Amino acid sequence: MLTTDFFPGAPNWLDLGSPDTEASADFYGSVFGWTFQSAGPEAGGYGFLQQSGKTVAALGPITEAGASPAWTIYFHAPDVDAAAKTVTEHGGTVRVEPGDVFDAGRMAAFTDPGGAQFAVWQPGTTRGLDVVTEPGSLGWTELYVPDPSAVRDFYTDLLGWNIKEVPFGDGMTYVLASTAQGEQPDVAGIMPLQPGDSPHWLPYFEVPDTDATLIRVDAGGGTVLLPAMDVDGIGRFAVCADPHGARFAVITSSDVPA
Repeated sequence: MLTTDFFPGAPNWLDLGSPDTEASADFYGSVFGWTFQSAGPEAGGYGFLQQSGKTVAALGPITEAGASPAWTIYFHAPDVDAAAKTVTEHGGTVRVEPGDVFDAGRMAAFTDPGGAQFAVWQPGTTRGLDVVTEPGSLGWTELYVPDPSAVRDFYTDLLGWNIKEVPFGDGMTYVLASTAQGEQPDVAGIMPLQPGDSPHWLPYFEVPDTDATLIRVDAGGGTVLLPAMDVDGIGRFAVCADPHGARFAVITSSDVPA
């Protein structure tokens, strides 16, 4: 379960790059009840998706040439410049060089050796999201790559993760990552990529009722990519795409009050 302690290596921000931010704000507002708050004219259309006045995610126009609509998960890095050097040294790619975001913090965007895109955030005045784990907010992060074992050392060296394997399903193994500092719970999972799919990070949003949420996804023009299913001890979840194709998951966790 994620927390807002935001130890190094934990997810502390996420945003959506969209070709039509107004339409995306309307879609996610209809699905999760979020409202959009602009970060101001100097932010280039970037702003905050909020629930009861608290930031649960962010939204902005696509800024990278050739990029597709997608959610980007950011992980806490105490030193973004050092992180960029580590990425290069360990077979990853720096897509967006380290840079300051006003006084809010410093960020950079990378691609891991397996081909999945993500980012890091070095807090300034903004430590991270206001809320996680509660219904309507980020509840989990999951990485899909062709060979999970091939990226373990990359993320361990970059984010300081501890890695463990747990049984999952019929003879399967699920790779769990946790932060090295503090008593931080698990913060991410790593799964093998399905044939024909592209490497990616997938955010899970907590919802009170997965099935009711999927009805709103469909009504808003989104797509259910993986129908709702139950996993013992975990909860009920489904994978979706918004009207522009950005993927996300919804989950009603067994241990999160509605």
